[in-house]
Amino acid sequence: MSALIALGNDAREDLALEELLRLTRRNRFLPIPPQERNFVGDGDFLAIGCEFLRHFVELGGLRPQHRVIEIGCGLGRMALPLTQFLEPPAGRYSGFDVVAEGIAWARENIASRYENFDFRHLDFRNQLYNPQGNLGADTGALPFEAARADFILMTSVVTHLDALDTAFYLRESARLLRPQGRLFVTAFVLDAVNRQLVSQRKSRPAFELGDGPAHFSDRAHPMAAVAFDFDWLLATAAAAGLHLARPVAFGHWSGRQAENFQDICVFSRSIAPGREATSQ
Repeated sequence: MSALIALGNDAREDLALEELLRLTRRNRFLPIPPQERNFVGDGDFLAIGCEFLRHFVELGGLRPQHRVIEIGCGLGRMALPLTQFLEPPAGRYSGFDVVAEGIAWARENIASRYENFDFRHLDFRNQLYNPQGNLGADTGALPFEAARADFILMTSVVTHLDALDTAFYLRESARLLRPQGRLFVTAFVLDAVNRQLVSQRKSRPAFELGDGPAHFSDRAHPMAAVAFDFDWLLATAAAAGLHLARPVAFGHWSGRQAENFQDICVFSRSIAPGREATSQ
């Protein structure tokens, strides 16, 4: 019996994921946007996408046959490695963003090559990225079919939203998810530990603690970085029908020892109220 066959299913899946990530990082044919077009943050575009693909699988439970929706897809930094993971026809991806130029690039360079991927520009207002947008939390639902998504992701999205818009996207995510579907969110979360570290000026960004539920690092540009009270985030998610599916994977932004930068919250549409997972 070979060593690979002798391994359990979980170990084989781990090895397969590692090999996929290795090959994806070395794939010279995957389209990378020029740096002057990149508005989604610093760092290696493909390497960061691969890092998050690992999180989607290991923390979020993403599977190759899942139907994925990304809220705030930018130029496709998360979508790009997903092209190597999602298996059509069941595995599909739909992303939207408020920045029209990013969607145009993703359509031309990603959707044109992968028929199970599509990108949409939605003109939602965002103080940082689309201040003149015509749509908002008071204008209706996202244009996606209810209860069809297996996995929804929002990476570095609620870190640039106010409380009203964050609540809107949580409600819409709950509407779009199938039973047992997952919502993967990165955020700056103020639990007791992070609040203390922020008070001690150990966090980066250095937030100014106020009345909440949102707290800002720069009052002149409040949507540049937004942190939320942990209890408010959980209560708002619960009101929408979402509950933590696993302990929060806290990040090192606050001064904690951790591998990831932002805090990772994975919500489920299926866990009954009163049975939320706790933080770690």
